[in-house]
This record gives sequence, C-alpha cells and structure tokens, in this order.
Amino acid sequence: MSDAPRARPYSRRQLLAGAAALAVAAAAGVLTARRAARRGAAPVTRAALVYPAPRPLPPFELTAHDGTRFDAGRLRGHYTFVLFGYTNCPDVCPTTLMELARARARLADLPAAARPAVVLVSVDPARDTPERLAAYVPHFDPSFVGLTGSEAAVGALAQAIGVAIERGTPVEGSYSVDHTAAVFLIDPAARVAAVFPAPHEAQVLAEDFRAIRSAAGDGG
Repeated sequence: MSDAPRARPYSRRQLLAGAAALAVAAAAGVLTARRAARRGAAPVTRAALVYPAPRPLPPFELTAHDGTRFDAGRLRGHYTFVLFGYTNCPDVCPTTLMELARARARLADLPAAARPAVVLVSVDPARDTPERLAAYVPHFDPSFVGLTGSEAAVGALAQAIGVAIERGTPVEGSYSVDHTAAVFLIDPAARVAAVFPAPHEAQVLAEDFRAIRSAAGDGG
C-alpha cells in the first residue's frame, strides 16, 4: 500500500451515520444471528453482524474508475468489501480504506482468488468522476475499485444495502456528504452477507472475514 493521507479521527456525525446500517441489520435479524453464533449455528465474529439469510442485491449499473461498466455480475465469484464514501471525505473514508488495505495484507496467505476485493461507491457522484476516483482509490491499494454513476443509481444501491446519504448545505461552493460509515461484505453470489460497523480495525476485519468464509464452507 502506498503512503496514504493522514486521516483525522472519526467525527461524531459520521459515527452516528453508521448507526443507520445497524438499524437495518437489526431489522433483518442480524442480531439474532449473533446470538445463534454463540450456539455454533453461525460464525462467531468480533465485530461483524452476519445476516442469517444473505440479501440479494438488486440489478444496478455504475461506472468503475477505469471507465468500464460495473454491475452485480462483477461481484460474483468472490467476496467483496463495499463501503460508501467520497474523495473529499476528510476522515472516515481514508481511515476505512487504509484499514481495508491493511486487512487485505493480513489475508495475503490466502490464494489470490480467495482474498476479498474492495469497492468504494461514491456518495458524491457530481464531483467524483471516474478520473478523480482513479487518482484516489488505487492510492490505498492498486486492486481497489472506485465506482460512480448517476445520483439515482447510487441512491438506489445505497437504499438496497441500507446506507444513509445526506448532502450538506454548500458553503462557498464546498459541501460535505454525511453517509453510513459501515463496511458491507458481499458474498460470491452477490448478496449482502454481513455488515461491519465503524470504527474499523484491520485485524478484526481480517479475522471476521476468515470466520465468515470458513462458516460458508470456503476455507479458513
């Protein structure tokens, strides 16, 4: 991983935004799955909330930072960590991307095809062009992919996954975007399998990924 910009601590607003993902997860029965995990019926995780029944993603079409089309088909056949963020994010986004890069490094003993991909979906498509994402996302890890698209397309995917997005009031032409800070794990069938609430730690991400993958019969 290249040296990444120094990130400020998580802001209270962004940590609160992450609670939206937890509410969705609880409504889907994720907390029940955690209780079941203690009985050996599901993977025991340190932070991840595992869905008792993975949730299929709806059809979507976005644009990757290399200009290619990106849809649910590109999530099939492997695990993927998905986060929503934007290049002007001052704290939670770069911090999470750094931790995800470190988590992948801790999974380097796995076969290349078994390591999770990482995808950042921009919540600021008006400013985050493919070119801008290309200059930002691979800086954390060359394998990371940045996605952008119309506000409608991004919003529909965010809603389906359980991500809240709120654009701030512009001040002198600049604005911030509050968003859910959680990381979502997409399984090889392009389904939301688990959610990792913020803040994130590389070691925990890696350990929980191994537990989820192993419980699914994909190895340790």
